[in-house]
Amino acid sequence: MLISIIPARGILPRAEFMPEVLRPLVSAVENGLDVTIVVVDIVRRLGFDNMMYGASTSARLDHESKSYVFTTFPQRWVAQYDQQAYIEVDTRITRALDSALPLVWDYVTERTGLTGATAMFFDDMLANGVGSGVMYGIHGPHSTRVIVSLSYTSPKIDDARRSAIARNLAEIMLFGTFFHEIFMKSVIEQGIPPSFQGAPLSARERECLVLAARGQTTHDMACALGISERTIQFHFDGIRSKLGAANRQEAVAKAMAMGIIQP
Repeated sequence: MLISIIPARGILPRAEFMPEVLRPLVSAVENGLDVTIVVVDIVRRLGFDNMMYGASTSARLDHESKSYVFTTFPQRWVAQYDQQAYIEVDTRITRALDSALPLVWDYVTERTGLTGATAMFFDDMLANGVGSGVMYGIHGPHSTRVIVSLSYTSPKIDDARRSAIARNLAEIMLFGTFFHEIFMKSVIEQGIPPSFQGAPLSARERECLVLAARGQTTHDMACALGISERTIQFHFDGIRSKLGAANRQEAVAKAMAMGIIQP
């Protein structure tokens, strides 16, 4: 799900503090060039195979948050993650958002002892070329929640990769911070719609809309579906993004008008 990111000039006022490996990003921003190819190259230079940036935020203060995604993963995996509602069983997300420290993970460690939907998620992830990596959260203004993930295809982080992560950790963390700044200024604050807009709702998102149409609160839905309130909020971020709705009420109205749910 690569999208072109052509930044406004001058959006990185503290670029003098950027590590050398990220310098091409500064150059692209200073010249108003598409940074997409540069980002992919930096991911490789940092030793990883793919990256994912996901933000839950609003371009306007009078709108509820939506989901924005930039990733080098194949479209089929992005769609599968969405339609299977894997965010409900992706334990890495919660752990990354609940800590200021990066999460270093691999399939071999995470998969041990798992059963059911969570085990299937990790198996599907590995089958799609996501076997290990580093994930961390960023918290920005206006309750912005961001996840940055850099991954390897390998299911195990060996000693060599672990040493490389430790050696490059400052660059890994700063890469996400600078990319977030660029994405916020160049996509979100410019009012560019999420790349998910127009995509089909997942079965779980339709369930959430039905419950919202019945007047249930976030807490009510979490209890009814057996998931956390935070995950309910994530589902509605996706719903608003796909339907192009400013808030939950507009999403319900649009879904009814489109015949997605019944009045």
